[in-house]
Order: sequence, then structure tokens, then C-alpha cells
Amino acid sequence: MIKGHGDDAYQYGCQAAVNFSSNVYYNVDLSGLKDHLAHHLDLIGSYPEPEPFGLEKELADRNRLLPDEVCVTNGATEAIYLIAQAFRQSVSAVLQPTFSEYADACRMHGHRLVPLYQLPDARCGYRLQEEVQLLWICNPNNPTGQVVEKSWLCQLLEQNPQVLFIIDQSYEYFTLHPLFTPEEALRYPHLVLLHSMTKRYAIPGLRLGYVTGHARMLERLRSQRMPWSVNQLAIEAGRYLLAHEEEMDIVGYLREAQHLRTLLMETGMAEVWETKTHFMLACLRMGKASALKEYLLREHGLLIRDASNFSGLDERYFRIAAQAPADNLRLVTAIRQWLTIP
Repeated sequence: MIKGHGDDAYQYGCQAAVNFSSNVYYNVDLSGLKDHLAHHLDLIGSYPEPEPFGLEKELADRNRLLPDEVCVTNGATEAIYLIAQAFRQSVSAVLQPTFSEYADACRMHGHRLVPLYQLPDARCGYRLQEEVQLLWICNPNNPTGQVVEKSWLCQLLEQNPQVLFIIDQSYEYFTLHPLFTPEEALRYPHLVLLHSMTKRYAIPGLRLGYVTGHARMLERLRSQRMPWSVNQLAIEAGRYLLAHEEEMDIVGYLREAQHLRTLLMETGMAEVWETKTHFMLACLRMGKASALKEYLLREHGLLIRDASNFSGLDERYFRIAAQAPADNLRLVTAIRQWLTIP
């Protein structure tokens, strides 16, 4: 695990008044969940199910799947490590730059890594290198916010039946671009999807995710999963949230993210990548992201993500996720002030 993931506010005590470094949606009312868990604290006196079959069944029903086509995990990150463990000593290609845990999990379990900065297209028949056995794609991608079109992915899947595709859709609720549904993905026995209840419901401290795919594939993952990996309160939270779904104004949120991107570009201080989701990657024209991060936190209580430790990026890169409009304006104003420092 690299040092310096997003949402490292724990390192700074109360300094961070607004956290732009985390990709967790800011505008979620968790009061109902908190009240529910407060009335179910007695659950911590009993073991959870060794495997969370109850929650898996509810997720399966919601996604029109069979229960054995869903595997609940301790956040999407546990799913990443289970897959790497289940296919240890394979050859894995990771589309970069992206979330570091794919490569970290592969290294831990003896994979040979093949860096990939562009997916094959029609010019090469959508064929991956012959040596590749697993392909890891984050879609929408962290940190760039880019989305690989579903039609392109379908071509890749059809032309590479020998490759296991792992598509991490942790941010699937935060884009308007078409992605695979769990039911659609069953057309491909060599495809598994990763999903994040952590991101969907803004509960990163509870760690809750799940994998969907063919039952035979998921049975291989379950054989690696330690018992009781998902705790009792997380399971209870998952069941509550599925029964008390709240509507999110995703269209409005994404509109605000695009407005923030426009404001950042107008400062002239950075190149800001196009994004299809609520977070974005920026590259400073001058200076280091670490210096900007330190200034914003110290002088304004604003925390951004220094993205220099993503593979393929350097010390100029940072990532931010859109917050409330007033906070976004506060960030841009603070950055303008930083630009005037001699």
C-alpha cells in the first residue's frame, strides 16, 4: 500500500475544514443510518455470518442475479486482493495511471505486471498482448475521471476471451456515461465487476463492497476469503441502506464539478483533465502539488490530494473532488491567492 492515498485528513487533526482529497460524495444525510446503528449496537456482541449470505441475497435480488453471483467484501479493496490471490503468479496488465491497489495486490501475490497506458483499439483488432492473463481497469478511472466506452470494452472482451477482465466500477453512481450492469456482465464469463457501497453511500469508515460475475468465478474468490471479513455493523448498515435508498442529484453534482473545472482552468495555473465524474486531475504549470497542498491546508483549511505518487504522474499533479458550490469557490479563490505569493 502506498503512503498518501486520498482522504488523509487523519494526519492533520482538525486542520482540514473542507476535504477535497476524498472522492466520497459530500452531500449525504447519514442521520437515519446512524440512528439505526445506534439502536442495533447489541449486534457487536455476536459474530456476523462467516460469509455475508444475507446481504449477498439482497444485493442479488436488486441486481436480478442469483446469490452465488454476488460476493460481498470488506470494501472494494478486499475484492482486489482476493482476485490477485485467487490468480496468484499470473501476468496482469493495469491500465495506468490508476488506483495503486491493483498493482500492490498483484505484487503481493507474485504477479508479473505489464504497465498499460492505452487500450488496444480497432487498428490492432482490440487484441491484448498474448502474455496478458488479467486486465485491471478502473471505470470511471481514479484519478483521471475518464470513462472507457462500453462499446470499446465489449470489443475487448470479445477479442480476448483468454483474459480475465476486472472492471472496478466503484464510481458507477457518479457518471452519466453507460457502464455495464451486473446482469449485462454475465454475458461474459471472463468478466467480474467491482462495486463500492462505500462510495455509493459515503460510508468509507464501514468498508463495504461487492463483486458480481459468474458463480464459478466468484466461488474461486470465496475460497480465498477469510471468515468474518465483513463485520456485523457493516452488514447491518448495508441492509439498512438498501431498504432506505435516497435519491441523489447526480446531474446537479456533475454540473457543479464541471463548473469547478472551468474555474480552475480560468486561473491559468494548471491543465485540468476532462472528467466524466465528480473528481478531476490537474497538472500545475509551475510548482509542486505538495507545496500547493501544504499552503491550502495551512492557510485555508482546505485539503487536496497530492497525486504525484500515482504511477505515470509526477510532482506537478493533484486531484480534487467537487464539494458544495461555496466551498468550490473558496478553493479557487485560495489557489488564486497562492499564485500571487512571490
